[in-house]
Amino acid sequence: MILTAHQPVYLPWLGLFHKIALADMFISFDQVQYQPKDWNNRNRIKTPQGCIWLSVPVLRKGYLDKTISDIEINNTEPWARKHWRSLKNAYSKAPYFADYAAFFEDTYNKRWESLVELNTYMLRWFLDALRIRVPVHSAGEWQFHGEKSDLVLDMCLQVGANQYIFGALGHDYADVQAFEKAGVKACFQNYSHPVYRQLHGDFVPYLSIIDLLFNCGDESLDILLSGNISSDTLV
Repeated sequence: MILTAHQPVYLPWLGLFHKIALADMFISFDQVQYQPKDWNNRNRIKTPQGCIWLSVPVLRKGYLDKTISDIEINNTEPWARKHWRSLKNAYSKAPYFADYAAFFEDTYNKRWESLVELNTYMLRWFLDALRIRVPVHSAGEWQFHGEKSDLVLDMCLQVGANQYIFGALGHDYADVQAFEKAGVKACFQNYSHPVYRQLHGDFVPYLSIIDLLFNCGDESLDILLSGNISSDTLV
């Protein structure tokens, strides 16, 4: 069984979906400390004026000592209305905007209190839209122990995984020998970003998955997988 995990992020980039597509199970690692100015609450889209950040404001009192699962959204700011307006301004002329717009309009009309609930809700929809049929679980369903590589290995052992997919940065901390000794194969993703048709001038990589979906629709999964390893070629 192939496992991968990642912190819950807002409007994720293509590489996360490639990593999930390789796996048999995905664990949203929402029990780690919240990191400001990271991807937990923000991502980029492309507009006629260039790339902009969409950031979900969070309540800052004590937030540096909280896990991601405990981070609350600051709804005194009209962030949802601004994000929906930004998406319409950026992508209303995209070929597949009309196919997906209803979901985003409905999502941004809801009131969200928890950042992880918003991120998980959107992640599940993105996976469905991309036809990636991989179950999503929260790390809070278990009691994982250790730090860094030891934590990941404990996660694998508890859920019964015999392969784990690290991101490219996993090379910096993964104890491959410990994994081998435990009977778990450590694999590493090194994502090669595809080029696809895109609005607003020259191609820009590393944007939110929204950019790919609005521009390429049903072709999005094939595009984000193209030029990258498959589950049959994990090393």
